[in-house]
Amino acid sequence: MKRFGLMVDARWPRTMGGVVRRWSSALALFAGTSILAPGVAHADDWGCQVLLCLSNPGGPEQYSACVPPIEKLWSALRHGDPFPTCDFGVGGSQGTFGSNTFASSGYCREDLLYWGGPEQSELLCRAAGAISLDIDNRLYTRVWWDVGGAGPTITEFYGAGSTQVPYDPSQSAALFLQKAEQQNSFGGGGQ
Repeated sequence: MKRFGLMVDARWPRTMGGVVRRWSSALALFAGTSILAPGVAHADDWGCQVLLCLSNPGGPEQYSACVPPIEKLWSALRHGDPFPTCDFGVGGSQGTFGSNTFASSGYCREDLLYWGGPEQSELLCRAAGAISLDIDNRLYTRVWWDVGGAGPTITEFYGAGSTQVPYDPSQSAALFLQKAEQQNSFGGGGQ
C-alpha cells in the first residue's frame, strides 16, 4: 500500500498500521480542507515521511522507501539544519511530533558512553544525536543516529506491545559513573 508517497510493506506490525491510518486520515482531512481553502499551506511531505519512517520499530531505514527521506534527514542534521515538521492540518494528529537532541555526556544511552579525549579523561557519547518521536503525547520511538560513525542507528521502541521501559538519557552519565566507581571499588582499584 502507498502512504505519504512511500510504499509501505503489508507486513508492518499492526501498531504501524494504526499509526499510518491515523496519519493518512489527518493528511486526507488536511488535503480536503486545502482544496476548499487554497490559501492554506500544504503539509511538508518530507517531514511527514520522516515521522512515518522514524515510527518503525524495526528502524527508520528498514524499508527501502524510507532510505531517501531518512538519509536526507541525517545530512540535514549533520549540517545543523532544524528537524523537519509535518503539518497535519486542522483536526490532524495532535500530540504527534519528533525532535532531535544532539548527544553528549549529558544526554546519551548508558551503553554508548565511553572515556575519550586527552588521556581518556573525558566522558563522551558514541552517537551524534537522538530523535524522540511522540505519538499521542507519549514516547513511541527514540532513534540514536550516527552511532560510532556516520550512518548506524539504534531504535528504541516504546509503542503498543513493547516491554521496553522509557528512561531519561540525561541520567545515563550518573549511572555510568556510579557503575564505574563500584567496579573500581570491587576490582581493587579503590583506595
